Amino acid sequence: MDMVQTTLCYLERDGQYLMLHRVKKEVDINRDKWIGIGGKFEDRESPEDCALREVREETGLTMTDYRYRGIVTFVSDRWPTEYMHLFTCTGWTGTVNPDCDEGELAWIGKQDLLSLPIWAGDKIFLELLDSDAPFFSLKLVYTGETLTQAVLNGNSIL
Repeated sequence: MDMVQTTLCYLERDGQYLMLHRVKKEVDINRDKWIGIGGKFEDRESPEDCALREVREETGLTMTDYRYRGIVTFVSDRWPTEYMHLFTCTGWTGTVNPDCDEGELAWIGKQDLLSLPIWAGDKIFLELLDSDAPFFSLKLVYTGETLTQAVLNGNSIL
């Protein structure tokens, strides 16, 4: 299996994140889950290039104030290993495109995120983002959709 490189960005305003409810594609690893904005790298892209492009394509917004927060390594018994470059963004230009090809976009209060259908490992990095943790490396190991191991900066936390 090949490794996959992706980005994920959480656009933030007034205690909310712009979230994507993945409901439009029948075959989707994130089907019915709520996730941030992002996607796979294209040839010759840096993490920043990919994040900027994916946010623009999925939301219509152009990021102007963003931060590279960490890298998340997903290991699964079902899918190739994925290296996800994680960003947050607090400044942009444009208006949200109401017709996203990937799913439904919505501003969700940070306090409400954990009650939505999200991946168990997302809860870990969302808490790291919320606590303004320094740049981190997080490894998440899944068996099916069950999180079986989490390693933060080389130390097991699950």
